[in-house]
Amino acid sequence: MQLVTVAALAENRTIGVDGEVPWSHIEADVRQYRERVAGSPVILGRRTFDSMRDDLPGARQIVVSRSVDSVDVPTAVVADGVNAAIELAREIVASGAFPDDTVYVLGGGGIYDLFQPHVDRMVLSHVTGAYDGDTLFPAWNDDEWTVADETEYDRFTLRNWVRRADEP
Repeated sequence: MQLVTVAALAENRTIGVDGEVPWSHIEADVRQYRERVAGSPVILGRRTFDSMRDDLPGARQIVVSRSVDSVDVPTAVVADGVNAAIELAREIVASGAFPDDTVYVLGGGGIYDLFQPHVDRMVLSHVTGAYDGDTLFPAWNDDEWTVADETEYDRFTLRNWVRRADEP
């Protein structure tokens, strides 16, 4: 199973303010994000899940929450922490219902932080500019990651970060 973070972040790592992105809408970023996660299982926090209920991302949702045991969405299951979510993701991937073994981590900020030690890749939209906000994407050690590819767009650069293999 490949665990992949997907996020949009400003140059100062800001990802949100009051539950919203702090920059004006970037259609190309929203489109590539939706297309990427559309047919895959996703992991997200309860508040992020609740904020997306009208247009849930992914084909299956694993909601990480210590405050609810279940949700009323047939494609969603609840996990009480990182290990439980990863185990559920493995079971979902092993079911063979999806074309590959990728599971996307979609946030919010606390979820990104909790899953950062476990992710294999990060697909990050690096938004031009610094923004004030109350939620930051976790810092990472550049020595542990390399950019496999990047694509320039108007107002952001999409970078596919890959965790470097440990040297023997």
